[in-house]
Amino acid sequence: MAKKANLLEEAKKLGLDVSEKNTVAQIEAAIVDAQDEINTPAVTVTEAVITEDVAEVVEEKVAKSGKRSAKAIAETEAKEEKEARKAAGDTTSADGEEASLPKGPKPVTRPLLERRGKKYQEAAKLVEKGKLYSLTDAVNIAAKTSPSKFDASVEIHVRLNVDPRQADQNIRTTVSLPNGTGKTVRVAVFAPEGDHAAASKAGADVVGDETFLAQLDKEVINFDILIATPQYMPRLGKYARLLGPRGLMPNPKSGSVATDVAKAVNEAKTGKVEYRVDKQAIVHLAIGKVSFGAEKLNQNAKGFFDSLLSQKPTSIKGAFVKSISVSTTQGPSIKVENFIN
Repeated sequence: MAKKANLLEEAKKLGLDVSEKNTVAQIEAAIVDAQDEINTPAVTVTEAVITEDVAEVVEEKVAKSGKRSAKAIAETEAKEEKEARKAAGDTTSADGEEASLPKGPKPVTRPLLERRGKKYQEAAKLVEKGKLYSLTDAVNIAAKTSPSKFDASVEIHVRLNVDPRQADQNIRTTVSLPNGTGKTVRVAVFAPEGDHAAASKAGADVVGDETFLAQLDKEVINFDILIATPQYMPRLGKYARLLGPRGLMPNPKSGSVATDVAKAVNEAKTGKVEYRVDKQAIVHLAIGKVSFGAEKLNQNAKGFFDSLLSQKPTSIKGAFVKSISVSTTQGPSIKVENFIN
C-alpha cells in the first residue's frame, strides 16, 4: 500500500487524474506517459515554418509525369544503384538474396563439322577450305562428295548483284538443260479437245478440259507441271489459291502457257526447268544427278550460266554475279571462282 500511496502522490504532482480506484500498474503507466511528454521538446513556430517550406520545395521539384516524376526519379536511382553494384562486382540480388551460380563446368560447343555424320566428314576432307575452284573442278568434286545413299542432285547456287524488289531485276526464266535434270516430271495439259491427241503423243501424263477441272474441284493434284493454252487460262482463275502456292499456276515466263502444247510438253519432259531469284538475290538450280557423271553435269552447268548471263538487267552497274557455289543435296559446299565478272 505504501508503494501505491507514493505513486498517487507523484501522480498528483504531475496533475494526473488518478485515484485509489486505479491499480498500481495503471498509475505507473500514466506517470510514464506524462514524463515522456515532458521530456519531448516542443516544435517552435520557426521550425514548423521551415518544415512546410521544404515540403513545398520537394513538391515543386517532383512533376506529375515525365523525367521529373516520382516514378522516373525512383527508376533512375534504382538503375544507378544497379550500375554501381555491377561496377563493384557485387553479384547479390537487390533484395539481399545470394546470386545463383551455374552448376558444373562451362559447356563446350564442338565445331559444326564435328557434329556432322561420319560420311559427311569424309566427304568434306575432299574440299580444301578457303580455296576457290574452277567450275569444272567444282562439279567434278561435287560428284564425289555426296554422303547420301540415294542418287543426290547436284545444285548450283549463285548470289547476284540485283534487287529483286525492282521489276526489271526480278529474274525469272526457263532453261533447257542438254542432259535433263534426271527427275521424272509429270505433265498435265489443260487445253481444248483438239489438242488432246498431240499432247498425249508428246508424253503428257494428264490431259483434259472439263474432266481436269473436276479433279481440281476435288483438289486432286497428280502432276508437277501444268500447261494451258492462252484461251483456257481465264478458267483457271478460280483455282489460283490452290495452284499458286504450289507453284503450279501456268505462266508465260515459264513457258507453261503455250499455243503449241505438244512442243511445251516435249520441252518439259526433256529437261526444261524454271529458275528465279529469291528474296536474298540468290538463284538455286539442280543441274542433274550424281549418276550423270562429270561430263554431263558440266554441260548442264554451262547451259545454265549461258542462260543466266542472257538475263543480266541493263540497269545493273558493276558486277552481275557476287559468288558461286556447288554442292550435292546433303554434301559440303564447294566455292567456285567468279569466272563471269
